Amino acid sequence: MGEDRYHRQTLIPDIGAQGRRRLADASVLLVGCGALGSVSADLLARAGIGRIRLVDRDIVELTNLQRQVLYAESDLGAPKATAARGRLGAVNSEIDIESFVEDVDASNIERLAEGCTVIIDGLDNFETRYLVNDLAVSTDRPWFYGGAVGTTGMSAVVIPGRTPCLRCTFPEPPAAGTSPTCDTAGVLGPVIHMVAAHQAMQAIKLLSGNTDAVDFRLHSFDAWGNTRHAMDHGLPRTDCPCCGEHDFPWLDGRRESSTSVLCGRDAVQIKPAAAGDSIELQALAERLAEHGDFHCSDEVLRGRLHEVDVELTVFADGRALIKGASTPEQARTVYARYIGT
Repeated sequence: MGEDRYHRQTLIPDIGAQGRRRLADASVLLVGCGALGSVSADLLARAGIGRIRLVDRDIVELTNLQRQVLYAESDLGAPKATAARGRLGAVNSEIDIESFVEDVDASNIERLAEGCTVIIDGLDNFETRYLVNDLAVSTDRPWFYGGAVGTTGMSAVVIPGRTPCLRCTFPEPPAAGTSPTCDTAGVLGPVIHMVAAHQAMQAIKLLSGNTDAVDFRLHSFDAWGNTRHAMDHGLPRTDCPCCGEHDFPWLDGRRESSTSVLCGRDAVQIKPAAAGDSIELQALAERLAEHGDFHCSDEVLRGRLHEVDVELTVFADGRALIKGASTPEQARTVYARYIGT
């Protein structure tokens, strides 16, 4: 079955049997299983990447189904990483698929990336991308950047020592509120596929041993305006704080925040200092019963608080998504009042 499955792919001269074996031996960390991540994961699983490690902090919501191809209506409310693992396992039972329902941060990224050859960016926030960049450069590990909003997309390959890193091109993340988001600009499904396909294509080239075929240019496009640009952004900058000076402030936690506003969700994530410690979701559900309607599984508790009219999602590691909170401060207040610090 395995030989027939990849027959059309193996016919590509630059892949062949040797490239096929290299893909089977590869391990990929896919950070974020939303729109970009779900498309990339699907393409890589079908290509026979030997091990795919999925990490995502979020759950499946109805608005995700417009563009996040791994999920169905039956997955609503389930952790994305768990649902994605199930779908990919049904697509290709011959590869190893691991899932982690975690928020990637400086405390866990090295553990999550252990043993992985490359990193695929499926993220929806800049802070974690800069963390991934720090890790990639510090460990000499390639990663594949991608972003999409509205009808525009951008993608690039970062190979430490050979290409500019994220901070070479964008020294600092954009200031809060200065960039369009899914909330303010929306996003079209085909744009997601265009970006993720480029990410997956370059990853397949690299992992199959065809590094010289990798497109090292920074790509950007507007699918509605029918414009596309590809910029050769040169070599790593010697004065880059990351590449040149080996300063990794996101990786060592100096640039880490504990509150995140989530793209396209009208929600704030609260991650307590002790995130990672297991909490009893059923016991919490019982305590919250008088304050709203809640349902829980082993992995997630969901419900709506009547007093403050917000939707609360709590994960077993203590993280919470508070939908409807107008500010991070309000979200922290809700967390302290109903969950505890």
